[in-house]
Amino acid sequence: MIENLFYSQENHGPFEIYELGDFELEEGGLIPNCQLAYATHGQLNEAKTNAILIPTWFSGTSKDYESYIGEGRALDPTEYFIVVANQIGNGLSSSPHNSPDAISMSGFPKVRIGDDVRAQHQLITERFGIEELALVVGGSMGAQQTYEWAVRFPDMVKRAAPIAGTAKNTVHDFLFTQTLMDAITSDPGWNGGNYTSHTEVADGLKRHADIWAVMGFCPEFFNQEKWDLFGVASVDELVGGFLEPFFQAMDPNALLAMAWKWQRGDVSRLADGNLEAALGRIKAVTYAMPIDTDMFFPPSDCEREQRMIPNSELRVITSIAGHFGLFGGEGEAYHGQIDRHLKELLAVPVKQGVHD
Repeated sequence: MIENLFYSQENHGPFEIYELGDFELEEGGLIPNCQLAYATHGQLNEAKTNAILIPTWFSGTSKDYESYIGEGRALDPTEYFIVVANQIGNGLSSSPHNSPDAISMSGFPKVRIGDDVRAQHQLITERFGIEELALVVGGSMGAQQTYEWAVRFPDMVKRAAPIAGTAKNTVHDFLFTQTLMDAITSDPGWNGGNYTSHTEVADGLKRHADIWAVMGFCPEFFNQEKWDLFGVASVDELVGGFLEPFFQAMDPNALLAMAWKWQRGDVSRLADGNLEAALGRIKAVTYAMPIDTDMFFPPSDCEREQRMIPNSELRVITSIAGHFGLFGGEGEAYHGQIDRHLKELLAVPVKQGVHD
């Protein structure tokens, strides 16, 4: 194991740890005493029917969703019990840098989106005794997990809101993600994933960030010089003062673990490769919510899938910030849309109780 203070509670807390025990993985292999980091907001009601689950996105932690949660908002902790679950490999849950020597660093096993969802299901049912979820909502890789939840546990998930993500990753997006991975692994300090400090791979992490600068935003973001949305005064500050330090603080193996599962997000494997059959299993009232300028998960990809989902709607979010609109830098202009759609979704009546 290596120490990385970036993933401390000081930076990403408060959060708690749930121990899953020895956790077997879909690709084979096992995480001994797998740990799932999570944060909660609000109180679970007596009937245990007011639970909302939020899975995290690539490079993100439970802290990143705090701007989505608040009294009077759609995700209102005075009305709902909100669980924000950190995906495996994100640095807070079991990850390459904090795992036992046998699976640390380059030895960390391959984890799939389905493993995350099974781990979260274990947390939700064992730790809290929850048998139904009023809503599962998440952005980007959180959307991938949202789709997996709705397909894998159709009777448990009452409503689903995947934001800026797809149920099956496209070939185009797979290649995007590969460039992000190659930027890290091409660094001479990479050493096959067995560096002694993440700073040894600083150049690779810088290139990783530079690709995010190009693909995470959209051309109009730069045309309109909207970097002030991220608290900087120039494009140089956006890249060199925000994005590069942001990613250079992270553990490279953690980013690669998440990127590998991002590439392979695909609910169709639950239906012998038939995406339409898999999405047809969804019973949740579903709002697919792409961001209009997203270059990773464009609305056309999301709409193609949404049409396969019974009782679903396409709700496109307008943002000048591309995929990074998820960060909420536009404030009410972004969050107001999210709140409106989620409030309407949560107001849709659904049948309570778990069904056979």
